[in-house]
Amino acid sequence: MKKATITLTLCVSATLASAQTALSPAKEDIPEAQKVYSPYVERTLRDKNFAEGLYWGDTHLHTRYSTDSGMIGNKLGPDEAYRFARGEQVISSTGQPAKLIRPLDFLVVSDHAEALGLAPFIAEGNPDLLATENGKRWYDMVNAGEGYEAFREWGAYMFKGADPINSPTMQRTVWERQIEAADRNNEPGVFTALIGYEWTSLNTEQVPSNLHRVIIFKDDADKASEVIPFSAYDSIDPEDLWAWMQRYEDETGGRVLAIPHNGNLSNGLMFATERLNGKPLTKEYAETRMKWEPLYEVTQIKGDGEAHPKLSTTDEFADYGTWDKGDIAGVKPKTDDMLPHEYARSALQLGLQQEQKLGANPFKFGMIGSSDSHTALASTRDENYWGKFAGTEPAKDRYEHYVIKAFSGDESLSTFAWEEVASGLAAVWARENTRDGIFEGMQKKETYATTGTRITVRFFGGWDYAADEVYRPDAVQIGYDRGVPMGGDLPAAPKDKKAPVFMVGALKDPWSGNLDRIQIVKGWLDEKGNMQERIYDVACADRKITKDKQCDGPVGNTVDEKNATYLNNIGDAELRAVWADPDFDAKHRAVYYARVLEIPTPTWQAYDAKFYGIEMPEQVPLSHQERAYTSPIWYTPAGK
Repeated sequence: MKKATITLTLCVSATLASAQTALSPAKEDIPEAQKVYSPYVERTLRDKNFAEGLYWGDTHLHTRYSTDSGMIGNKLGPDEAYRFARGEQVISSTGQPAKLIRPLDFLVVSDHAEALGLAPFIAEGNPDLLATENGKRWYDMVNAGEGYEAFREWGAYMFKGADPINSPTMQRTVWERQIEAADRNNEPGVFTALIGYEWTSLNTEQVPSNLHRVIIFKDDADKASEVIPFSAYDSIDPEDLWAWMQRYEDETGGRVLAIPHNGNLSNGLMFATERLNGKPLTKEYAETRMKWEPLYEVTQIKGDGEAHPKLSTTDEFADYGTWDKGDIAGVKPKTDDMLPHEYARSALQLGLQQEQKLGANPFKFGMIGSSDSHTALASTRDENYWGKFAGTEPAKDRYEHYVIKAFSGDESLSTFAWEEVASGLAAVWARENTRDGIFEGMQKKETYATTGTRITVRFFGGWDYAADEVYRPDAVQIGYDRGVPMGGDLPAAPKDKKAPVFMVGALKDPWSGNLDRIQIVKGWLDEKGNMQERIYDVACADRKITKDKQCDGPVGNTVDEKNATYLNNIGDAELRAVWADPDFDAKHRAVYYARVLEIPTPTWQAYDAKFYGIEMPEQVPLSHQERAYTSPIWYTPAGK
């Protein structure tokens, strides 16, 4: 495997440098006349924003405490979810042993706030639940074998935005169970269990459009227990959620953030250029949104949300895990005018337009991936994929099960298990694996998304990186010293510099495919303020880059679909590049992020076909190219 030792130095040097920084005395405490041997002493305290290590996690996982999980077969609760994420073997809801190839570093159990705990409370015959009309009826229906009908009734209430239980006592009891489980499983420095939940807004004026957010607390139980989760029953408007988050911080001294997901199922509302109340966006709105929502979950089981082939017609990799039939419940079909307001790439460009108009960017987000699994099992590897729901856990016929059965009755708007993507993971560069460390890494947007693989990626932007500096053992230090990491804003351009320069390096997941290429995706506004984009291949495995800034041909494909195998005899173990924007115009706002592609590997559907000895329908994908998306780096013209 080529150049692996060099890349390990690139990726690990941050950890070594920061560890030494933490142990060294402050530079000002060393007598001036004393000659210091250790080069790390000279770095002392200068690099206060220096990320230490890379941590992998899932910020979006559901257990049986979510009604759309526990009411349809999931038997596992938060403790089982944490055990599985920590690398322990558990028994799934369908009675199968399950285990990760490697533990995760952190997890957010993000059960829905709406009717939180309904399924376990029915199972235990909780008196607070039975004291409510709907709770008693659904308890009777479940015990009569009519659990799915009870679940559909609850879903109808969700679409109306009405609370069918309305029991503050039950809400308090369930929330305390959730945060106690998180504290019980949190082990600073080893495994981080962040307290969180999902606010499940459905804009329900006849069309249940997805505006969901995962809410994550930096805090321990002492602060998080001072509130009850703000739910869609309280309001479906994100602005009301942000106001609640502000009150939480004001009243408790705590910290909280929100991460939207599945814009692809929002029917144009996730990145709309008017507010949910119909009023135009304002500078205050933009600043408020970015205060509370620094990240976007760009990839997960219910489709990949980086780009759409109709928006990025020259991007050969844009049609990956595309879910674009309609809204989240299969009520209204998708139309092309909705697409620019649903995908991360176009949203980043829309943000530049809004910033030019308002003076603030409402879509200046970093990127992560997560699973949104409703099995309590945070599994994202294709050969170990445990499905979206208990009903799509490994089974001979699971590929043909419904994931979303269209509420409209229009079967063309239904979605099936074979369309699921075994995605994704959140990668966070942080000083330490603690609640403080992970939360601060997210807040700084020094994060990236993957589709389930664990590619290591560094991405820096500045004005004067030299071409060979990416190969130096202190490349990461150079990246911070003379620029900004992913999630940052380019510093003002020196007068003698004509274009920004980006330094990027990627190391393969040792348990996955080699790397195909690194691309830098650029979005900008032209002279008329119109959105533009271009993709540049900046590093290619075993190929040269053409004058059109593209790899000279595909990397190849070693996948044996029938046997669900592949070979790592193509591609590279690591890739890196220093790239200057050849089309830069200092007058134009721009945004850049890196996309890293693996060589083709089998999909979970191919592994299922081999394991169960079945033949998948022709439309089922049996190979794909897994990928990573970094948080962007932004350029703003001077004086704007």
